[in-house]
Amino acid sequence: MKTFFTALGGAILGTLLGAVLLFFIASMVIGGMVNTATSSLAGGNKNPDSMVLSLDLRQDISDQPATQGLAALFGQKGFVNVLNRLDAARTDDRVKGLFIRSSEFSVGSSRAEELRGAIKRLRASGKFVVVHSQGTYGGGPSAMRSIAAADEIVVQPGGDFLPGGVTFETMFFKGLLDKLHVSAQIEQFYEYKNAPNVYKETGYTEPHREAMTALAESVWNASLEDIAADRGLELDATRSALTSGPLSPDRLIETGLADKLGWPEDVMDEVKERGGDDTELVDVLSYTPPSAPLGTPAIAIVGGEGAIVTGGPSGDFFATTADFASDSIAGALLEAGRNDRVKAIVFRVDSPGGSPVASDQVWRAVERVKEMGKPVVVSMGSVAASGGYYVSTGADWIMASRSTITGSIGIFGGKLAIADGLRQIGVNTEEISVGGPFAGAMTTIDAFTETQREMLHAWLERGYNRFIGLVAEGRGMSVQEVQSIARGRVWSGEDALDVGLVDEIGGFIEAIGKARDMAGIEADEETRLVFYPMAESGIPGFGPMAEASTDDLQTLARAAALLDDKRIQALIEQGTALDRSPVQARGPMLIEK
Repeated sequence: MKTFFTALGGAILGTLLGAVLLFFIASMVIGGMVNTATSSLAGGNKNPDSMVLSLDLRQDISDQPATQGLAALFGQKGFVNVLNRLDAARTDDRVKGLFIRSSEFSVGSSRAEELRGAIKRLRASGKFVVVHSQGTYGGGPSAMRSIAAADEIVVQPGGDFLPGGVTFETMFFKGLLDKLHVSAQIEQFYEYKNAPNVYKETGYTEPHREAMTALAESVWNASLEDIAADRGLELDATRSALTSGPLSPDRLIETGLADKLGWPEDVMDEVKERGGDDTELVDVLSYTPPSAPLGTPAIAIVGGEGAIVTGGPSGDFFATTADFASDSIAGALLEAGRNDRVKAIVFRVDSPGGSPVASDQVWRAVERVKEMGKPVVVSMGSVAASGGYYVSTGADWIMASRSTITGSIGIFGGKLAIADGLRQIGVNTEEISVGGPFAGAMTTIDAFTETQREMLHAWLERGYNRFIGLVAEGRGMSVQEVQSIARGRVWSGEDALDVGLVDEIGGFIEAIGKARDMAGIEADEETRLVFYPMAESGIPGFGPMAEASTDDLQTLARAAALLDDKRIQALIEQGTALDRSPVQARGPMLIEK
């Protein structure tokens, strides 16, 4: 009886907590809507007449604005929104400059490259860019690369700079699987298709090491070149500084990588003074740039981020990572294509790949949009590999940053056979299957028979041949030419340009410019940007929270913090990939450090 009342009390408490949380969120949403409407009527919520935009690179941000769940409910923006606002600020007389709080860790090489472009465009328009750094404590050259183009870099006393080369980390699980008596029953096409190596190997194979080393060297060299050029230094001197170990703030200034010592509050005061009387600091995502009149031509921005999966939005209100859902993205492309105001589409792809079936669906949507007469320009984010390249290959024009990870044209598939591991602990499984030799092959937990493995191999080979055929068609190459640069190999954006997988080096803003050109929009003609998919409204999937206990809510908080770790996210992605689809067009698991 005591247990019953304890459980009942916990359920009631959990329900009350859930109800209070629901009321709190609803109040904020409704209050925010009312405040927004009131501010609009009163002329409030308006940017000041003189401002310096602020950008904090220490904060995590996704590549694209949220379209579902809690993040969408509160209007969470993405990195592309930052880039768009910084570009709009170039021609806004109210904006005097930009103040950046530098990241203490990696910002990602491709993202650093796009930020560099934004800074250079702002400075070219006559705006100043000032950075404050409290030092860096790891993450290679991307933190410096993202700010090196600024007018001035101020470093905090005691804020050492820890330079380092480009490092890609890969976790291999075969040793663990061997201890558990689990075997990876996976076939891959071909030797450079290294994603399944995390299950099948205890370390890098020679092709895996070759491809990853070439990728790291390409990104490292591009980083050195950009930093040297932006700081007005010799390349050799830059390399020497960035390979010499931790640098004190004074040494950082001596090498030319920073300009002076200072504290963040003092620099904030300085940039406001530099902006003139009544200048205010405004967060870049709170900045509202002037908008083009209604009825002007539109460029659609269709965003796909995360693992590529079949179906629609997950409906997970508390999802911490994005899914590149094929129904949603294909639908968004087609919706944009049918919009008469939309003259061209920029398809922003930030994905390591996933289901080839889902990728095929999105590829076809791109083809249909082109048949409607709308040009499609792909803007590759940090990674557009394997399935991420599959969905891109049919576009009219493909743009990537020099440091984008792309290619990985290949496919793999199979399962993890856990039956022997279960038998080790006294659990035996047996199956009865009818319907031919492949019946149950992908769903049972025993190893494949030789016949089943041959059938799996033929299935995957068909998928691989379709993939390279579509690349050949999209890139105007022969199948033999594609085969020589495919086989699962990853490329940097710079190397991908050399081998013909992309058309031009450039970021999101350059892709918008290319889309305007291809749509025949005059240089002095204004355009509006329209983002797809549209963000979901309401509070979907909130029911389970009302039933959560106190322990559940505490666990949720701890789990949210844990899930922020990139290694944990990578483990989850790898662990669930084959469950989602037994066949994968997915790039290798790596963490840039």
